Amino acid sequence: MRWMRFWGLAMAAVLLNGCGGSGDGAAVARAQSIGHVFIIVLENKDFDKTFGEDSLAPYLAKTLPAQGALLKNYYGTGHLSMDNYVAMISGQGPNVLTQSDCLIYGDFVHINLPGLPLDQLLNQGQAIGEGCIYPVGVPNITDQFRARGIRWRGYMEDMGNDPEREAATCAHPPRNTVDNTQSATATDNYTTRHNPFMYFRSIIDDQAYCDDHVVNLEHLRLDLARADTTRAYNFIVPGLCHDGHDAPCANGEPGGLESINDFLQEWVPLILASEAFRQDGLLIITFDESDGPQTDSSACCGAAPTLNTPLPGITGLGGGRVGAVLLSPFITPGTVSEQDYNHYSMLRSVQDIFGLEYLGFANHPRQQSFGSDVYSAKMPEFGARQ
Repeated sequence: MRWMRFWGLAMAAVLLNGCGGSGDGAAVARAQSIGHVFIIVLENKDFDKTFGEDSLAPYLAKTLPAQGALLKNYYGTGHLSMDNYVAMISGQGPNVLTQSDCLIYGDFVHINLPGLPLDQLLNQGQAIGEGCIYPVGVPNITDQFRARGIRWRGYMEDMGNDPEREAATCAHPPRNTVDNTQSATATDNYTTRHNPFMYFRSIIDDQAYCDDHVVNLEHLRLDLARADTTRAYNFIVPGLCHDGHDAPCANGEPGGLESINDFLQEWVPLILASEAFRQDGLLIITFDESDGPQTDSSACCGAAPTLNTPLPGITGLGGGRVGAVLLSPFITPGTVSEQDYNHYSMLRSVQDIFGLEYLGFANHPRQQSFGSDVYSAKMPEFGARQ
């Protein structure tokens, strides 16, 4: 009942904001830079399955690309799931434990290479070693946000539905224990491995900070009510049913692309109607990886063996071709880009928007940021890099 009341308040605010006259439209047209980024991450689908003529997610495959841009050659960066999420916020590539989705929630352990200090970062800013929870010395984009006073939140569907399973905010297992959220239940589809913020000590070691910044998805309804309550960076993760991972789902829903379609039809209109998005927003919708290493481990953008793993995609160098859809006042509806991009490109592009230094493989010389092929209506101005 509490969330129903919140939903009513949020919907009323969003609908009022969405009914602005020509003055609001002029304000959107005058925006020079992107101020609000929304990222929705879905699960395990090959590009052709998602965007083909017979797609079971027509809202994603047809409706949304007609309103924005389709990136046809957007790739995951590894297999299995977790290393892709980590890549999106830190530029860290896979290691042997993140490739296996970290069944044990344990610390990352540096390998001390001969003649080099233990904490030295090599190979385009990569932490050399293996493990799941990265130490404070391995940065992620939220560390940059915190230093610059840029507001952000991670929104996790179903987090806290079962209090005996996980907390309602900043939810992760106790250190060095089995992650019991790897599979969904009939009432709770949250999984820690799709919540990348839980794998950085700089976030989870500050409990109050983590509780405020990594919350249940339902908080997004209220945060969208006004531009000044909407965070600058919004990372949105559906549960194991609505992200398409499970099919059928533990709760009886069909899962797969059908449940992806339902989820997006509910949440994307709320984002697009919000004052923040209409003012200066960018929405990115993509998948973590292809169906899996058994179908597609292709890569782009200079992907190569690393000191942590010879094959980031287990059977190849990447996470396969998944595609992405972007919507923004800076994008002409119906834009199609065939430029190669991946999760490191997305991180790099977000860091451009906020004037941040590139992290990890986002700084690889073969990486490119989103350019005029994506921002086809108007190239946004970017903040001075600090």
